[in-house]
Amino acid sequence: MGLSEIDRNLLERCLNKKPRAWEDFVDRFIGLVVHVINHTAKARSVRLSAEDKDDLCAEVFLAVIKSDFAVLRSFRGQSSLATYLTVVSRRVVVRQLLSQKPAAPLRVDSPMYVAEAIPDPHQGVEQRMGNREEVERLLDGLQGTEAQVVRLYHLEGKSYKEIGSSVGMPVNSIGPILTRARNRLRRSGVNPSAS
Repeated sequence: MGLSEIDRNLLERCLNKKPRAWEDFVDRFIGLVVHVINHTAKARSVRLSAEDKDDLCAEVFLAVIKSDFAVLRSFRGQSSLATYLTVVSRRVVVRQLLSQKPAAPLRVDSPMYVAEAIPDPHQGVEQRMGNREEVERLLDGLQGTEAQVVRLYHLEGKSYKEIGSSVGMPVNSIGPILTRARNRLRRSGVNPSAS
């Protein structure tokens, strides 16, 4: 099955940075991305918290918008857009899960463990740094502690524990702050020239 007319139109609108195109894209494919995250985690016997799932979802969409939609620009239309995005999403999720593999056995369920399972101070830093342009744009719309948390995590590669110590807040508050900030980035799309 090739590219449907609806998806062709949506793809063109995104690549041409038309108003609301990115929001429509996210709305159309967020269910698919969540399904891929859940399926991939289950297949690898990895238990994810709601924050972990939000973070992985944000990473997938950041990968799509990275380098001016390079992922979408390389799509050749030989399959459905959903099939292509499933493959892209799975690659991003697997890479994230492998780069942030917890050292402790998965059976540990303490809140501290869950908060530290996904971020790792030494791994995944290149991935965070690769989204520098999007992060800088996001930081323009943030203030105070929220901006500080985003800067420390995405630009300085700090772990949740290090960020918590630095800004004086509990480790389990860091994930929700990053998720809210990433959701803001998703809602704002990638159309800085329109502002």
